[in-house]
Amino acid sequence: MAYVGTPIDTTNQFQSLQGKRFSGDASTTAFTLDIAPSSVFDIEVFVENVRQDPNSAYGISGTTLTFTGAPPSGTNNIYVVHQAKAVGTIDVPASGVVPASLASNIISGQTELSSAPDDTDEFLISDAGTIKRIDYSLIKASNTPAFQAYSTTQTGVSDNTATKVDFSNELFDTGGCYDTSNKRFTPTTAGKYYIYSYVNFNAVGVDKFHSCHLYIYKNGSAYKTVYFDEYDNYYAYAKTPFIGAAIDFNGSSDYVEIYGNFNVTSGTNHRFTGGSESSFGGYRIIGA
Repeated sequence: MAYVGTPIDTTNQFQSLQGKRFSGDASTTAFTLDIAPSSVFDIEVFVENVRQDPNSAYGISGTTLTFTGAPPSGTNNIYVVHQAKAVGTIDVPASGVVPASLASNIISGQTELSSAPDDTDEFLISDAGTIKRIDYSLIKASNTPAFQAYSTTQTGVSDNTATKVDFSNELFDTGGCYDTSNKRFTPTTAGKYYIYSYVNFNAVGVDKFHSCHLYIYKNGSAYKTVYFDEYDNYYAYAKTPFIGAAIDFNGSSDYVEIYGNFNVTSGTNHRFTGGSESSFGGYRIIGA
C-alpha cells in the first residue's frame, strides 16, 4: 500500500541499546558491566523488575556497579540498560553544507575586534587542502625594516670629490639595520626598497658655486645620481638636491650610503649642512 508522509530512513544503521543481566545471591553488592557509564544517571538499574533510585541505591566506578545493599537471590533478577550510549551517527555529505545552512550570525554575532590584531593572534588557512593556523605576524603587510637618519654639519668638504655624507644620527631604525658608525643601511630582509636622501650643499655665500652631485652608493659604487650645475654663480650658493630610487637588496650583504660631490670654482668654505636640512632614509616596498 502507499506510504503517506516522510519516508522511513532505511539507509542509516542504528545500534540497539546495550544491556546486562546478573543473578543476585543476597550477599554480592559489586557487579561488572561491559561498558563504563559516565555517571549513575546514564543507566537504568532494575532488581526484581523494580527500578532502583540512582541517587541512593547504587554507585558507579568505571565498569563496576556497586549496590548499597545486596540484591536478593534470583536468576537474572538484576538487569542494567545503558541509556546514554550513542545509538547511531549520520554523516552530512560534503555538498550538504552551504552558506544558507550556516547561522546568520556566524560573523555579526561575534565580538568585534576594534584594533589591529596582535602579532600572536591566529587565523585559519587552507594549505593545499590542509587546515592550518597561522599568526597574524606572518601575513600582515609590513614595510619594515625602515629607517631615517640625519647628519651633523660637515665642513671642510674636499672640492670636486665624492665624499660620504655624515649621516651618523638615527631618527628611527625599526630593524636595527642602519649602522651609524659606517653611515650605511644593510637590510636583513630581501626585497625591493625605496631609498631616498636630500642634502644641503652650502657654499657659505662667498664661494663661487659651480655644480654638485648627490649619489646613492650601493655596495661601494655609485648606483643613482642627481646633478645640479650653477655655472659659477655667486648668488646661488646653496642647493638641496633630492634623490630617490627603488633598489633590490639580497637581505644579507647589500648596503647603501649617500655621497656628495661639491664643485666650487673659488673659495674653500663649502660644506654639507646637517640637522633638519639633510636626511637619509628607506623602507621595504610592500608587494614588490
